[in-house]
Amino acid sequence: MDFERVYELGTRIGGRYSTTFVLANGQAASRLGIAATRKLGGAVVRNRAKRLIREVFRRNKITSGYDIVIVPKRPLLDAALTALEADYRATIERHLRRRA
Repeated sequence: MDFERVYELGTRIGGRYSTTFVLANGQAASRLGIAATRKLGGAVVRNRAKRLIREVFRRNKITSGYDIVIVPKRPLLDAALTALEADYRATIERHLRRRA
């Protein structure tokens, strides 16, 4: 997946715990990219954020055929997994409603 392409051509959706970029990829499956910058924290903190995001993506297969890049925000680190899932579903559904 080309992150720059998703940033430039995709839709940016701000959520409580992350900023999500979504772009149709024309494939059968959705692909996930995570951009956890050093602004978020050290390596341990960034890796924990990435693990949480991967788990939310794995458990919530809302739609297929999209490239999704998630940029986590600091509040993500203190949130419960159910709250992260609800925020993720809300942001993706918001994108799907815009396209309809």
